[in-house]
Amino acid sequence: MVGVDWLWMALAALVVGISKTSVGGLGAIAVAIFALVMPAKESTAAVLLLLIVGDVVAVLRYRRHADWKLLLSLLPWVLPGLALGAWFLGRVDDQVLRKSIGAILGVMVVIQLVQRWRGRHTRHEPAEKMHWMLAGTAGMAAGFTTMTANAAGPVMTLYLLAAKVDKLKFIGTGAWYFLIVNLSKVPFSAGLGLFPASTLKLDLLLAPVVLLGTWIGIRLVRHISQQVFEQLALAASVLAAISLIVR
Repeated sequence: MVGVDWLWMALAALVVGISKTSVGGLGAIAVAIFALVMPAKESTAAVLLLLIVGDVVAVLRYRRHADWKLLLSLLPWVLPGLALGAWFLGRVDDQVLRKSIGAILGVMVVIQLVQRWRGRHTRHEPAEKMHWMLAGTAGMAAGFTTMTANAAGPVMTLYLLAAKVDKLKFIGTGAWYFLIVNLSKVPFSAGLGLFPASTLKLDLLLAPVVLLGTWIGIRLVRHISQQVFEQLALAASVLAAISLIVR
């Protein structure tokens, strides 16, 4: 692996950390970078372990703000989505997977844009009255997209916005959700042989960069408005999706 690739992956690891303690949409950059400099399947496993490092930090900081009713209504539906994603990973080659990751990111961006167009503060049913079909659809979609592309952030964002949770509950619920789901993905990825020694060594070297990113994210979110952060995240997602699809 050449020096330029290492620089790109270090940047991706930094973005992983920042996204975990600020606006999660920025993580699309990391997904795209790893898929471009590594074999696509191996990249999903490498990013997964780095995401877990960031998840641990996010849970430690926001653990008390989770809405467990929302989590418990969503999590049972994630496992079928994970299984479907694992099945898909085992049956496509790197080129198809890379373009699929780009397409998934693109769809997630479109969903975000449509949601913005309708208005971020549209009235919805309160969390405790949310229909089980919404939780089921969100859970299945999140499971599949996170297994194939580590790209469940926009799905979770829409689900939590529909539940009308406040900012701290939004962050805390998302932190616990991603830690639980990403840990659940490890056996699937291991079963597909996606954790060779080289990937584990790479992640060990990049983990401190992720921790640095979480530190930066905590401080950035205090000084940059949520609106600006979300606009940057959407722009990054668009670029990431295009770069993967046209490559």
